[in-house]
Amino acid sequence: MNRVRDIVSQDLKLFGDIVVRLQRMDPSADLRQSILPDLLRLLRADFVASYVWRSESANFQQGVSLNMDPQNLKRYDDWFQFRDPMTAQLRQRRRASFVEEVLPRRDMIRTEFYNDFLARDGLHHGINMYVFDGDRDLGDFRIWRAAGRPDFESREIDLLTGLEPFLRGAMLRGMHRYEDLTARESDVASLVARGCTDRDISRLLNIGFATVRTHINNAMRKRCCANRAELAALVAREKPIS
Repeated sequence: MNRVRDIVSQDLKLFGDIVVRLQRMDPSADLRQSILPDLLRLLRADFVASYVWRSESANFQQGVSLNMDPQNLKRYDDWFQFRDPMTAQLRQRRRASFVEEVLPRRDMIRTEFYNDFLARDGLHHGINMYVFDGDRDLGDFRIWRAAGRPDFESREIDLLTGLEPFLRGAMLRGMHRYEDLTARESDVASLVARGCTDRDISRLLNIGFATVRTHINNAMRKRCCANRAELAALVAREKPIS
């Protein structure tokens, strides 16, 4: 099997171009969709898909892809993500990883997931990266090559690892394109970050329990947080507690 060459000057130029794009990208742009073509070129890959994990519904959503059949991806959304033998383990690693690190290919090619989903689009050699901010899942990148192509090697791991902090920063900026919190929502969110209970907040701000919960729910929606803990952690980072 032919080996992929190590990083060369053209790779470094493309890597630099991607970093600049990420740093300058308008927060309102669809970062994952716009970066996929360059990611394929940089990693000399054939296919890529990207999802965001939603803890409240315990599934992957907001899928974007390149060179994959939309109907096959719908089957993933509806069925195969719940019968996926590798993604949960790859996600737990929180770093760029070869699919074979969690599921050897000899075992993968015997699974329903491979034969009825991956192979339909020709996906064979895989490398995944899951981007986190603390415990908050910002999104993932699932990159594949077709059968007959070379395996991914350390070159691709190194490039993805180098891009990860720039991807994370751009993805975080993109999450702040939503509407601002109202003054009262900001007050409530700050108290949540300080560890206050709903009863504490109700007493401190002289508002009812239902109103407290409404403000918390609005703040979580606007800040794209799945739960109270995520909101508290995000507010603490945005506005350090003195």
